[in-house]
Amino acid sequence: MNNCLKFRQNLFGTDCLLCSAHSGPENICPACLAHLPYLQGNRCRICANPAAGPICGTCLAKPPHFSRTLAVFSYDFPVDALIQSLKYRENLALSSTFAQMLLQASSSYPRPDSIVPVPLHPLRLRERGFNQAMEIARNISRKTGIALIECGKIRDTPSQTSLPWAERKRNVRDAFSCESVLKSSHIAIIDDVMTTGSTLDELARTLLREGAREVSAWVVARAVKSV
Repeated sequence: MNNCLKFRQNLFGTDCLLCSAHSGPENICPACLAHLPYLQGNRCRICANPAAGPICGTCLAKPPHFSRTLAVFSYDFPVDALIQSLKYRENLALSSTFAQMLLQASSSYPRPDSIVPVPLHPLRLRERGFNQAMEIARNISRKTGIALIECGKIRDTPSQTSLPWAERKRNVRDAFSCESVLKSSHIAIIDDVMTTGSTLDELARTLLREGAREVSAWVVARAVKSV
């Protein structure tokens, strides 16, 4: 993309990814934004699943290693299609859009000292060419000045989406490493989708082990297990 085209897009905006109307600089027009599946109803403060009280029974019985979850949307159409467009079709412009949505939703949440995108194993990163969580995190860091810390994935595990829910926690056990000095800080993990929370929980366990004081989860969408 040449500099003139970049300038034109920044100045005049682009077409909405959902309806093709003029969208302004955020890639999604105001009308479509208003009808996205924002997460609603009573939600557990820790895992963002539906709950009658501030914390769901699952988190009371066995709390995860992260202390709270910020999730903007439920993982339903068209948000699921937008996330897949970023993840598999390299629509990287959406990373800035998702970052802005997370920041708007985070106004009442404690500001983290640093952010950590969920890492990909080097083999997966080489195959895909980019890490969507990293792209979102870079935009958050750029917009806020919050430090971005890179951790690593040291085991090339099968994709979580290919496994039954019950096996996902075991799949990511001891899969991450982080050599940064965390200095008793509050870390927010950045990812696109939270399903069971197993990946976020394991990465949070690693961060706490390496000295973090608190770990929270910031995700674009929360998928809820059907019953």
